[in-house]
Amino acid sequence: MNRGVIGLVLLTLLVIGVLFMRYEKENDVAVISTNFGDMVVEFYPDIAPMHVESFVALVNEEYFNGTTFHRVIPDFMIQGGDPNSRNENRATHGTGGRAGKFFGIGNEEDPSTWLIPQEFSDTPHVKGILSMARTNDPNSASSQFFVCHGNPNFLDNNYTVFGKVIEGLDVIDQIATVAKDQNDNPLERVEMSVRIAKRSEVLSE
Repeated sequence: MNRGVIGLVLLTLLVIGVLFMRYEKENDVAVISTNFGDMVVEFYPDIAPMHVESFVALVNEEYFNGTTFHRVIPDFMIQGGDPNSRNENRATHGTGGRAGKFFGIGNEEDPSTWLIPQEFSDTPHVKGILSMARTNDPNSASSQFFVCHGNPNFLDNNYTVFGKVIEGLDVIDQIATVAKDQNDNPLERVEMSVRIAKRSEVLSE
């Protein structure tokens, strides 16, 4: 192989590398804003495409705006995403939610019944991981999600991981340690708003 061909190959690889880096930087991320600051979340569509699609669809509906982190346990996780958490009746917090589109579970004509099939993986639950809450039924995920504060590896292969906080880990620390009631619901509301943004718009790297 002559120098010209080698040079062409190297140039091609360089261009591909630059394009790949550009693509990575332009991936969509979620920004979860709270009174403690922002958490920037990257998604894992390769291992949980339905969960990512549902979450993004709900964000685009502004579904999460005004809801709270209604369950916080230090060294474990902070949980939110329930539309019922807008209510004054704290007994209803943690009992609501639906998927962002129809994935074959529930009544297609009634969005309030939509749920997401499990997409379990061996991705470990470590601090910052975004995972989906559910009932005892593996195929019962709706809109409620949690962000790991500790490293609860007993959840691995039992709950669907679909993203990770890549900026704002200190925000998790602050929310996880607020004063709370006997149901782990913060005494003072920790409201959120969530939007989708380009990675390059919210990260300086």
